Amino acid sequence: MQSIIVENIVKTYRIKKTVVDAVKGISFTVDKGEIFGLIGPDGAGKTSLFRILTTLLIADSGRATVDGFDVVKDYKQIRNRVGYMPGRFSLYQDLSVQENLEFFATIFNTSIQENYDLVKDIYQQIEPFKTRKAGQLSGGMKQKLALCCALIHKPSVLFLDEPTTGVDAVSRKEFWEMLHRLKLQGITILVSTPYMDEASLCDRVALIQKGEILSINTPKGITAEFKKPLWAVKANEMFPLMNAIKENAAVESCYPFGQYHHVVFKSQENTKQTLEQIAQKGNYTNFEVHSIEPNIEDCFMALMKE
Repeated sequence: MQSIIVENIVKTYRIKKTVVDAVKGISFTVDKGEIFGLIGPDGAGKTSLFRILTTLLIADSGRATVDGFDVVKDYKQIRNRVGYMPGRFSLYQDLSVQENLEFFATIFNTSIQENYDLVKDIYQQIEPFKTRKAGQLSGGMKQKLALCCALIHKPSVLFLDEPTTGVDAVSRKEFWEMLHRLKLQGITILVSTPYMDEASLCDRVALIQKGEILSINTPKGITAEFKKPLWAVKANEMFPLMNAIKENAAVESCYPFGQYHHVVFKSQENTKQTLEQIAQKGNYTNFEVHSIEPNIEDCFMALMKE
């Protein structure tokens, strides 16, 4: 059963005299109880799409449904059924943790006690600070409070727009562990993120760039589509090395990745020997090269060039 259906959604903005295509005919589906990730950089169209699906924005054309309800005709039913956590912290900063949660529960004609089991694992982590104003919480605590408020009315679909942006690595890990526990309760989760490493934590992902979807598959399925050998190289002189590799006519791409440069050749014929020759010619010191398996970011970079 499909919880979300998106068919040829288009959204443009007019900024002064310039027309910006934010979403360009996007289509995809999300199954019930699935964690589906929209992976892409800032400006890719993720937030516009989220606002359309949560009935906060009307698309120029196309059609979308959430839990079988049309996002335009049935907006009231959708708002009662979904939880939405926007990218920017949007709770009342002058209210306490408990006051924020009680307020959102009241809006949906429920109470903290009625749905406490759903938020218990998350709320217990911030309960010692329940009298503290939301504006005084750390980034990770704000994130947990926002998730509690999005869940307190027991939604069937949860929309999380870049929920881990600006929080530390430990909080990011804890947050994804919470999402997988929520999935076990049958909640459908649509999450957007600019962090490529979070793609592997989703059941399926859509890679999105400039309002268009580049690929939709499982994380393993996307990396399996990367057909060319991938090489990791490093030396003491990293920037000159990158320029020298890019100047080689046989090279398709070379880009920094952590302590290494990742290199892809245009054909299967060019191998480690070509890179060693480049390094030897440039007298680069402590040169290293080895074959590696591609990750989601490598696949994203390759798809952008197609």
